[in-house]
Amino acid sequence: MAAAQQENPDKPVRPRSYYDRVYSDGFLGIIGDLQKARVLQDVVLEVGGRQFPCHRLVLSAASPYFRAMFTSGMAECHQKTVVLQGLDAAAFEKILRYIYSGTVIVSQDKVQSLYQAADLLQLDHVRGACSKYMALIVGRSTCVDLYKFAHVFSIESVLKECLPCIYRHFAKVASSEEFFSLSVNQLTEIISHDELDVTEETTVWEAVVRWVQHSREDRLHHLPSILPHIRFNLLTSDDKAAILEHPLVRENPESFEVRNLVKREASNPKRRGMDAEEMVLLFRSARRDDQDTREMLCVNPRSGEYMKFTDEGLAIVPAVLTATVTSDNDIYSLVKKHDDEVSLLRFNQPEHIWEEKLSFHRNTPKHCFDSPAEYLFEVDGHLYYLGVHLTSVSGKRGVSVVMRKHQWLTGRRQDCSKPRYDKLRVPLAVSCGGQIYLFTDTEMHRYDPSQDRWSRGTPPKTIPEPYTAVTMGTEIFCADATLSNMAVYDVETDSWRELPGWSDTDRNPIPRGGFFALEGHLHALVDFHNPRDNDDFVDDEDDSEVGGDQRIYVYDRLAGTWRDSQVTLPHGRWRKRGSGLPVARILPRQYDFTDCRTLFEPSSVACHGFLVSKQK
Repeated sequence: MAAAQQENPDKPVRPRSYYDRVYSDGFLGIIGDLQKARVLQDVVLEVGGRQFPCHRLVLSAASPYFRAMFTSGMAECHQKTVVLQGLDAAAFEKILRYIYSGTVIVSQDKVQSLYQAADLLQLDHVRGACSKYMALIVGRSTCVDLYKFAHVFSIESVLKECLPCIYRHFAKVASSEEFFSLSVNQLTEIISHDELDVTEETTVWEAVVRWVQHSREDRLHHLPSILPHIRFNLLTSDDKAAILEHPLVRENPESFEVRNLVKREASNPKRRGMDAEEMVLLFRSARRDDQDTREMLCVNPRSGEYMKFTDEGLAIVPAVLTATVTSDNDIYSLVKKHDDEVSLLRFNQPEHIWEEKLSFHRNTPKHCFDSPAEYLFEVDGHLYYLGVHLTSVSGKRGVSVVMRKHQWLTGRRQDCSKPRYDKLRVPLAVSCGGQIYLFTDTEMHRYDPSQDRWSRGTPPKTIPEPYTAVTMGTEIFCADATLSNMAVYDVETDSWRELPGWSDTDRNPIPRGGFFALEGHLHALVDFHNPRDNDDFVDDEDDSEVGGDQRIYVYDRLAGTWRDSQVTLPHGRWRKRGSGLPVARILPRQYDFTDCRTLFEPSSVACHGFLVSKQK
């Protein structure tokens, strides 16, 4: 370049820009340091009685609201102290931290006031961060409050999360204080929806009654506009008669119109929750024609109907390691992601797809020589992961337990205390009465989440190798792999009692099935060896092509015998995942199937299933 300049010194050189990344990256840091040192500040903002010295130039650069305030000739241009009304001081402190650092910290207790401040000050990034955070913390205890807030500010992304949650948990949220503060328009928007998960329409009527009576004088006149959204055609004649005699109807100023609304003959469709069926969930991972296939089967043992979901040919969803159903009827499964990392998936009932909620490392101990026994439990609204590993160090074998608590609303994960094992055995684990029980035939360990403490109990000594267990009420039913040795544990008395086991000598179960509880009855998925039956699916955990005969049995506790439910399962090898098999209320699809696809988004949501059939 220099040589060319010398040969032709008059040739012009175009201007060039030289970007100083160090200066750019450090500019906010310098401004932040000036703010902390209280140097060159020329205005004081007063919020909620607190004073915040600031720089007009910095505020104007960050916020269109401040830019207009300080450059448009308003009185604030010359005032030393400017009072901002209607803002929360703690939220505004977070706003200032963002203005001077570019980072905003969002927490559950301040997310709404922070959004309000960002909305007033026109800070789009902070509003977006608050919207994303609110969508993450939507749950049964927060959905109504967040719905009301999002409704006021028209935050569509949050509304899309809140409404399905309200529909799913309507029977419970309809008794909350937040529900009573809904506006009449918000109430009617909710109760008019087909997706409301209620088993009977009286639940909707009772919710409306509680809402009106919460502020009777102000709300009674709204009743004629609310009642058309209640589906009286779904009620029995006795239910209608009781409603007509209710004080809200008899004493209503527009009683004649209200009575006609109750009596009217309409053809409103059933709510979706009314068609929900309690079903046991079965899983399998198989290979056919050199392709991996994952399947989930939902079976109703009473009717024999089932729904089968498959993910044929896709490698993005590994086999389910374990699964659980929470008290809110949320279905979670744990799948292996890669190496030691696992993903926690939640089954989206309305869409019938699995969604990834989080991923984490299992912290598998070194020197493990076998696959871990893994469990998921929900206790008091928190999800617990429990992994039990067999280890071998310098020829000495042992048992290592990894236990972690997941707090959804805060996003925190914390390690829990661990029990000490005396012998080398992989235990069973179940939750019952707000506690977690971990046991073998010689040891019983009981975990109290409120104390983060383990204690010892009485083990099931009459079952040589416990294989499956399930909770019903305050009792834990347990059996070996062949169901020949059975016992029931009373958690209140810490005592076991033997039960008559499998007695059919002509057909002997093989280890693959497991217990589950459905409508107060003990059931078992029972697997029989059938060497004449070849299965074109080869299970990943068993390379044998020999098929099996699986059936569902019901236990008659009075007679002490197992009865065949006569339910025929689709051909395949459905395996036990965890101590027992999960049971959930499954909502039907409105259509037969959806395209199988993957959404590669930052949230890592994967749609990986479609309905194959609903059959008897």
